Amino acid sequence: MNKELAIVGLGKMGSNMARRMMEEGWHVVGIDKNPETAKALEAEGIKAVDSYAEMATAMKQRRIAWLLVPAGEAVDEALFAPGGIAESFSEGDVVIDGGNSFYKDSEPRAKKLAEKGIHFIDVGTSGGPAGARNGACLMIGGSRKGFESIEELFKDFAKENGYQFFEGAGAGHFVKMVHNGIEYGMMQALGEGFEIMEKSDYKLNLTRVADIYNNGSVIESRLVGWLKKAFEERGENLNGVSSTVSHTGEGEWTVKTAREMGVNVPVIRESFDYRVQSANNPRYTGKVVSALREQFGGHDVKEKSA
Repeated sequence: MNKELAIVGLGKMGSNMARRMMEEGWHVVGIDKNPETAKALEAEGIKAVDSYAEMATAMKQRRIAWLLVPAGEAVDEALFAPGGIAESFSEGDVVIDGGNSFYKDSEPRAKKLAEKGIHFIDVGTSGGPAGARNGACLMIGGSRKGFESIEELFKDFAKENGYQFFEGAGAGHFVKMVHNGIEYGMMQALGEGFEIMEKSDYKLNLTRVADIYNNGSVIESRLVGWLKKAFEERGENLNGVSSTVSHTGEGEWTVKTAREMGVNVPVIRESFDYRVQSANNPRYTGKVVSALREQFGGHDVKEKSA
């Protein structure tokens, strides 16, 4: 296949994806709402463009565009606003929504693009900016035909054996949504457990606790490894880390979807509720969860000045 890719949105994820794909032999065209962001990457080999029409002209058919923009209106604007991707792409081209979109938004987008013969693929991506740079975990939905036509792209972007396809528009985002709900519960459990130890009379070295947990124990995981790293970088008091935990759409979407399905999810629901209430409930648990978000996602978790 023609190894050309357009990346729409060149923030931490998009810029790192561009670097990885260029190393994998792809010609990358980039566009961002801030033109200077795209221009800054030209020195690394990206072709920066200022419009979707220019983006389409810069690529041979079959064109592929990977969107890494915020969920909701930003996706629809990039696709369907005057001068958007749908106007510039043609039959056989492929659009990939690689952000954290709500899964129910995928089907109407897929249908609208299909009217022009454009394939729509939805991809949930796990691994954060480091995964985008070194190999991500990809949960892919959409039409099988569209997926198979560009599978080489997913193979090159993912870590080894790090992608799976689930048929149906929105299936990839659905699997990623539930992944994030599970992630909420796992992080909350770590936060609560380490708060118990932080308050213990034993004056435990929490870095060493995280180290032993992550060497053959049942709860060995990347999250525990990241927590150890946070302790090493921030100190065991997690100095400067906010106890207020941000929450994006996917945890809430998981809870609402479970409710619609009649599935009781107390762990995920309560971990989401904790994040909502954390602004008025400062606890060490919140610091642990925030520190983890900083480690794997590069999120800004600094304490705000009074």
